[in-house]
Amino acid sequence: MRMLVTGGAGFIGSHFVRRLAAAGDEVVVLDKLTYAGNRANLEGAEHEFRQGDIADAEAVAEAARGCEAIVNFAAESHVDRSILGPAEFISTDVLGTQVLLDHARHQGLRHVQVSTDEVYGDVPSHAPACTEETPLRPSSPYSASKAGGDLQVLAYVRTFGVEATITRGANTYGSHQYPEKFLPLFVTSALDGEELPVYGDGRQRREWLHVEDHCAAVELVLREGKPGEIYNVSGQERENIEVVRRILDLTGASPDLVRHVTDRPGHDRRYAVDSSKLRALGWSPRHSFETGLAETVDWYREHRPWWEPIKSESSEYRAYYKQQYSKRLAG
Repeated sequence: MRMLVTGGAGFIGSHFVRRLAAAGDEVVVLDKLTYAGNRANLEGAEHEFRQGDIADAEAVAEAARGCEAIVNFAAESHVDRSILGPAEFISTDVLGTQVLLDHARHQGLRHVQVSTDEVYGDVPSHAPACTEETPLRPSSPYSASKAGGDLQVLAYVRTFGVEATITRGANTYGSHQYPEKFLPLFVTSALDGEELPVYGDGRQRREWLHVEDHCAAVELVLREGKPGEIYNVSGQERENIEVVRRILDLTGASPDLVRHVTDRPGHDRRYAVDSSKLRALGWSPRHSFETGLAETVDWYREHRPWWEPIKSESSEYRAYYKQQYSKRLAG
């Protein structure tokens, strides 16, 4: 099977490309190579590469030539960045998704939209996990843009008959994740003895999903999911501060590095999704959070040449970090 994987040079996308290539599929990668895209993530995985924007119809048509399916990982995906500047999130996550769907519609391609549990919004501590029927209540510009993309998918299924499905995954972690995100930020900072900025009281709860388990779920939905359906992909629920303490244990870093800083606006306290529908297709996670986190910490410890240039003083990452955390840490 020949497939187009958009955002394939990013964190989850590159793991998915490796998975498909190992299964013998032909893979074309379309990636804009923004700050979080890295062709080095694809080393060793057989693929064709095209640099381009999913909001560019010509780039999509060229990359998708001869493909039977599109799997869309391309997204602006960081809540903090969406608060600083929402416009790029709308362009990629909503308009870009619409462009992909138009191509799928006219060429008769299958489309899998990789979305997020954040579209459901804050889940009260006493409430059950969200099912695929739970109303969408996104809180941030990021989650709102992803919800907008999801709604485009469902509209194209109903109006145009596009064979499309949606996956909504929990917080994903593993190797090759850009260090702006919570887990790699704290792991790499702990390894370097830098301060660890914990938002608020750190009691926010998230489900943690290993990247290989996430990719297995997306592949299963691609091959066996029913068009027009949504599939939640759950993880293992932990408080943020609990995760921080575990990182300190695994890295040997001092607890004195932890700094509780001003929370971000609109910060959801809890995400939780019910993946019974996906499990009925045969999916189940293979990684416990404790084992997966230990393996992830080891990877960052052993691959400093991958992340140290990203975090250098002259980098885009460092400029973002200073904008996001300097005042908080100074306070």
